[in-house]
Amino acid sequence: MRVVFDTSILVAAARSNRGASHALVKSIPHSKFTLALSVALYTEWQSVLTRPEHLPPGQTPQSALQFLRYLAGQCHLQEIFFLWRPVLKDPNDDMVLELAVAAGCSHIVTHNIKDFRDAASFGVIATPPNTFLHSL
Repeated sequence: MRVVFDTSILVAAARSNRGASHALVKSIPHSKFTLALSVALYTEWQSVLTRPEHLPPGQTPQSALQFLRYLAGQCHLQEIFFLWRPVLKDPNDDMVLELAVAAGCSHIVTHNIKDFRDAASFGVIATPPNTFLHSL
């Protein structure tokens, strides 16, 4: 199955190595799911995860970018040929939903479930990382 990790999952994984977000990120590549990624989402990942407040202790923006390059190499790169904006409240969330629909994803894994309530109308389930991890 294909899924999308919202940026909030990577931020949580960087901040703590004890949660479900970290366990999911650490499990990649995984035999039961493949991450879908678009150029727009990758650009957001880079922008957010290289901010000083999101870097783990002792890490640099360069090490974050190196990890993101590895992660991107494990993803299904999806081109998006259609836009349905605006659907969600946040335009950055719209790009995540558009990726999920274009790539045929079953889930958007996110800490911001309420922001993706309308994803269900596109056949995509917004789920928190602990619920997704337990479903595997």
